[in-house]
Amino acid sequence: MTAISKEYLLLFNTVTDTERALSQLRETLLQAQRQAEELFLEQSDGSAPSEESRPSS
Repeated sequence: MTAISKEYLLLFNTVTDTERALSQLRETLLQAQRQAEELFLEQSDGSAPSEESRPSS
C-alpha cells in the first residue's frame, strides 16, 4: 500500500472542508431567498402601493 503524502492530505482535507462550507452557505442563501419571497408576498397583499399607483419621479 502506498502512503499518501502530507501535501495531498492537506489539499484533500481543505477541499472537503471548503465543499462543506459552500454547502452550508448555499443553504443559508436559499433560506434568505425564501424569507425574502415571503416578505414580498406579504407586502403584495394590498398593503403596499403597486408600481402603477406610485407617483413617478
